Order: sequence, then C-alpha cells, then structure tokens
Amino acid sequence: MNDAAAPSTPFVAEQLGAWIAGLDTTTVPAQMARLLVLDVLGLCVSARDEDYIHATLAATEQGGACTAFGHQGSFNAFDAALINGTAAHGEDYDDTFEGGPVHSGAVVVPAVLAICEREGLGGDALLRGVAVGAELMCRLSLVAPRAIHTAGFHPTAVIGAVAAAAGVSAALKLDAKQTTSALGIAGSMASGIIEYLAEGTSTKRMHAGWAAQSGIRAALMARGGFAGPRTVFEGTHGFFKAFAPSRKPDFNPVLNDLGKTWVMETIAFKPYACGTMTQPYIDCAIALAERGVRAEQISKIVCDTAEGIVHRLWEELAVKHRPPTAYAAKFSTPFCMAVGFFDRKAGLTQFTETRIKDPAVLELAGKISYRIDPENEYPNNFTGHLRATLVDGTVVETRQPHMRGGAREPLSATELEAKCADNLRYGGWDDTLVEAARVWCNELFDLPSLAEAKSFRR
Repeated sequence: MNDAAAPSTPFVAEQLGAWIAGLDTTTVPAQMARLLVLDVLGLCVSARDEDYIHATLAATEQGGACTAFGHQGSFNAFDAALINGTAAHGEDYDDTFEGGPVHSGAVVVPAVLAICEREGLGGDALLRGVAVGAELMCRLSLVAPRAIHTAGFHPTAVIGAVAAAAGVSAALKLDAKQTTSALGIAGSMASGIIEYLAEGTSTKRMHAGWAAQSGIRAALMARGGFAGPRTVFEGTHGFFKAFAPSRKPDFNPVLNDLGKTWVMETIAFKPYACGTMTQPYIDCAIALAERGVRAEQISKIVCDTAEGIVHRLWEELAVKHRPPTAYAAKFSTPFCMAVGFFDRKAGLTQFTETRIKDPAVLELAGKISYRIDPENEYPNNFTGHLRATLVDGTVVETRQPHMRGGAREPLSATELEAKCADNLRYGGWDDTLVEAARVWCNELFDLPSLAEAKSFRR
C-alpha cells in the first residue's frame, strides 16, 4: 500500500509500534517485571533434569553468548530461549493473566534475556523488553476472550510469538516501522494447538519456548529489513481471523490507556503447580479437609464450574478421574482437588508418576464431578466451589471467590522469593547459589551488563 492509500487511523500494529519505539521507561512497573524474572529463574532450574528438557536439549547446539538457566555451557539466542521457555512453562507453575488466560513470563523473559545477552545489552534493556512483552501479551489476550481456545489453539503459544517480538523489539530499540514489521512477521510464526490434552503429552510445554525463539527471529528479521504486514491483527486474513474466528475482535483493550495503565500489574503468580483455573478448586478442597472432613466420609463432590473450562479441565471425566500421566494430572480438576485434599498443597512433588497411582487419591478423585454454572465469571475471574455430600447425608459447601496469587489476593514479594528458592533447591542448587540468584534478580535492572547470568550455567 502506498502513502496515498494509507488509512487516516494507523493500523493496530502501527499504533503498537509507535508506542514501543517511544516508550518512557520511567512509567514501567519494574517490580512486576522483576518478579516475572525471579519466578522464571526458579522454574527453569526446577525443571532442568526433566525428560522433556533433556529432549529439548537434544534439539539444540552448544555455542553462543546466551544462558540456559541450570545448564552448563552457552547457547545461541534461539536455543537458549527455547530451553528456558520450555522449562519455565513445563510444570504449569508459571504466572498467569486471569483475563486471558496467558502465561507471560515463560515467553517474554526467555526471549528478552536471550537477546540482551546476544547483543551485550544491560538491565535497562531487559526491563524495557520484559515490560513491553508482558503488557502486550496480556492486552492481546483480551481482544477475543475464549475464542482462541475454542478454535483449538493455545493462547500462550500464538499470542506469545507476537508478544516476544514486541519485547525483543523494545529491548533492541527498533524504530516504529521496524517494530511494526516484527509484529507482522511474528503473526506468521505463531502456532500451538491444544491436542496435548488428549494424552497428556508434552507439546504444551514447548509452546512458551517456541514462541520466545520465534519472537527473537521476527525482531531480528525486521531489523534487517524484512517487511511484515501492518494489518497483521485486523486484516481479512489476519491473526484473529485465523486463531479466533468465532468472535469479532475488539481492539479497545489493546489500545485504551496504553502506556498509562499497565495491565501487567494484575498478573497472577500460581500457588499450585497445575492448570490455572483449577487453582481455586484446590483451595476449596483444602478448606474442606481443614474443616475436619475425612476422605472416607465423602460420598460425592459436585463443583460449580464455567462452561469455558470444561473441555480442558473436566472432560473426558473418566480420564480426568484417572489421568494417564503426571502431566495430564495437572489438567485434571478432580485429581488436583484430591491430592490437595490429602497433602494440603499441590506443588511439584504432588505430580509424579507414583502419586497419580495413589489408590486413596484416585478413589477421592473418582467421587468428584461438576455442573455448569451459567453465571460463572470466567474468564474475568477464576473462582472455585465444591458441594460435598457425606455418607451420613450431611452437605458441606466451600467457595473460593478468586484466585489466590492474583490481583484480588496477590502473593507478596517475600512469598515469591520463597517459591523461587524452593524451586531452585528442587532443581539441586545449594543455599549459596540460591542467595546469589535472589540478589541478582533484585539488582538486574540496574546492571550495565547481564554477564552475571553466566553464574547460573550450572
């Protein structure tokens, strides 16, 4: 399109490109960006010895300037982002944005950290990139709520590629035209279907890493002069037409108060290592146990739930009652509730091949079913509910009105530091390295260089 035919109102990607290129970093929510990096670091190390990470490493090559947390040697930017992103998202213990839902940190932090190491940039570039990428990821998830999942795609995967491209463009300080092209290029790199639900396979785990490395590629190609469509979002064959065809996109949530209101400040950090919308149901199960109810007293449990999450977290119910793999168990609301009831927690040690065969847990899970509540607030609010009927006919009901760790009840910085420390120790790090990681995360946006990241290649 020539200049004469240009629209009076810039396209969405052009407006975003102009905002990113002209960003005033004094307005950036640095504390939230810092907590995202902290959370990702702990998650990467906690998963470093998992089979799926070893398999990912087998698809990469040593050599380069970039760090894969918890792994010896160095990697190129694309491989480091793939490894870190896959590890950070691999146990479903990473942050979430309740309006989406999407997982920003596992995509954006690996992408921006890798480009900063590759280009020799400092903490200011990391802050700018993480903030921009996370903000855009959250905002884009509000354009067509639920429709991406309905179409069979994973929002973190497809939106993540675009958000990573934005974050990397911001870190590199690309101009508005280059950034617009990066967003357009990333639209053609976006991918990620949710068929992992069928058998509990690992493809979801790689979605964050794949999106992260795609965003790097898109931004670097744009910097080199490669052109992407300005109409990537609203075009006839654009992003939302492809990935969310059932719903007319509304771009107001992307553009309204952009740079004035930071939506990313409402990002939630998970207290449990499983699917996002299951978290409040675990709270309900724990509350039931803490009332003194014993498993053998329970005849049945029925939960009110949102129709939009049934196909991922409740059905097929027989499979959810007996999940075939530890990973599948993370997306089984009945299993998560049952293990939470017994253990009063649902961390990394609750999702193992041994635990998913526990007869007591499976017996209780088999008593849990659901009914659809048409008034459920999802996706604007994640709630939990259970109604337990005991063998003596007594009915006990518990509710969780929101997700703990979210905007309505956030985890403190101290709690998140403790979560990170637990994850680092789970991954085999000693107290000295754990403390070094905490200090680095507290100081990293003021560092002239991110060279100290090399300390975490072990």
